[in-house]
Amino acid sequence: MTQKKYLITGGAGFVGSNLAFELEKQGHSVTIVDNFSSGHFKNLIGFKGDIVAADVFDELPQDDYFDAIFHEAAITDTDIHDQKLMMEKNVEAFRNVLYYAAANEIKKVIYASSAAVYGNGDCPMNVAQPAKPENIYGFSKAIMDNVAREFVCDNRDMVIVGLRYFNVYGPGEYYKGKTASMMYQLYNQMIKGYNPKIFKMGEQERDFVYIKDVVKANMCALNNAKESCVVNVGTGIPRNFNDVIKCLNKELGTKLATEYIENPFSFYQLKTQADILLTTEKIGYKPDYTLEAGIEDYVKVLNARNAKATVKK
Repeated sequence: MTQKKYLITGGAGFVGSNLAFELEKQGHSVTIVDNFSSGHFKNLIGFKGDIVAADVFDELPQDDYFDAIFHEAAITDTDIHDQKLMMEKNVEAFRNVLYYAAANEIKKVIYASSAAVYGNGDCPMNVAQPAKPENIYGFSKAIMDNVAREFVCDNRDMVIVGLRYFNVYGPGEYYKGKTASMMYQLYNQMIKGYNPKIFKMGEQERDFVYIKDVVKANMCALNNAKESCVVNVGTGIPRNFNDVIKCLNKELGTKLATEYIENPFSFYQLKTQADILLTTEKIGYKPDYTLEAGIEDYVKVLNARNAKATVKK
């Protein structure tokens, strides 16, 4: 395999760091740009490439060529309500990445969009349906998709692929704090012997997608996408939070009872489900992990991580 060079923005974050290691595993050279506002250096322990400590809103590597850009940098905290900040760091930064790619003759850009653009829209969620975001984060991602569509009209030699991630979980999300997946948060409760807490009555559904499938979708977009598009990245199968707790109890060997609490969020998505027919058609993506398989794999990683931390103490 010929070694290629790739740029990852937000490479110290959850998805970005997993992408970096996968590309290195495949023998490629990787450069990361990250301002470390939410990413963490510990996600990159063992990384062999270069890291540019900068904000993509302001600065990108000069006088260098990359075969493709993976744009993962963004504000992802949906509790941030500063609309100007969200639009600057998500939309304007993305616009900067696209202009940079065009100026440097980089022909492929793969970027993180989000299922948040759908809000409480009809399921299964299809990229053809109108965007109905419930918060400024989802709105910013919808506008990013608009920007990509308009940009490619003026740059038809480029392939720009937006991946609308659904509910991603897995190794590498340890430093996301309150924005980490419910799998991670519930695991941390249950490993300490606490009863897991979820909103009444745990029947809200999510299309939970394991990080390894998200990385796979990015690789499919890199290797298979022949034309610009926006596609969903999920499993196509919604599961509820009671199912999550059942899986965690099984993998942890526990029988902890669920505590149901009131939901204080009026904008809460009651169900997400990805229609992935177009994803398969456009980039050749099909998920490998069911909820059960993903949680089984994740718990093994988390248990090993905890055991290592205990030994260090």
